[in-house]
Amino acid sequence: MSLTYLNYLKIDELLELQQPKSEPVEHDEMLFIIIHQTYELWFKQILHEMELLKIHLQTGETWTSVKTMRRILVIMKTLVGQTDILETMTPLSFNQFRKFLENASGFQSVQFREMEILCGFRFGLMHSYHSDNAEATSIINRRMAEPTLWESFCEYLRKRGYDIAIPERINERGLMYETTQEIQDTLVHIMKNDPEAALLSELFVDFDEGLLEWRYRHVKMVERTIGTKKGTGGSDGVQYLKKTLEYKAFPDLWEIRTRF
Repeated sequence: MSLTYLNYLKIDELLELQQPKSEPVEHDEMLFIIIHQTYELWFKQILHEMELLKIHLQTGETWTSVKTMRRILVIMKTLVGQTDILETMTPLSFNQFRKFLENASGFQSVQFREMEILCGFRFGLMHSYHSDNAEATSIINRRMAEPTLWESFCEYLRKRGYDIAIPERINERGLMYETTQEIQDTLVHIMKNDPEAALLSELFVDFDEGLLEWRYRHVKMVERTIGTKKGTGGSDGVQYLKKTLEYKAFPDLWEIRTRF
């Protein structure tokens, strides 16, 4: 069989993956499924780009790192934009099929946990939500053993001749490492004297801001849909999600803002 658009992209198989559970089928469940499947595809692409980004950083390549980070940022904007589509679904419509979701929950997204892990975050639910899934647990443990984006960025700075240590992994909850005066002093020097590294530093801030923007839009979308009710799967829903708005993956880059 010759290669075609249909069989290359496996369109027939792809279009069979949307299988509503509601009976009778609620119209908006199709939208709900497609949006979340699309999220997972974009998460997959972000992880794909993060793998390349870490390699570029660890080998000290500025412009390829910049290019890769810019692509990640555009994808993050796309994730935020998709929330607008999901918000065309009313709370009443969602509740028509919510009970059919049983224990399914966005908290069970392994790929989003992988993204958080590569950003340096560690939470108990990363394991607890997948305690009965050996494959997911294996993926999470493997990611936790890998260098994070911040560790890779520090390696990038070392490759450029800056005498800084790779941050120590201290915390078991939240962000693994603490901010340090040493790294902040180096970052201030970079911002003033090293335009290439400064540009890359600002892209890290852009990514952090983009992730927080996505979290905020996600929180407000959930709140307008289910209010303060428990999330599917028994999660704390909005109350937990609001806590994530305090998370910063690269706090040293935020701390130095007061020094200019």
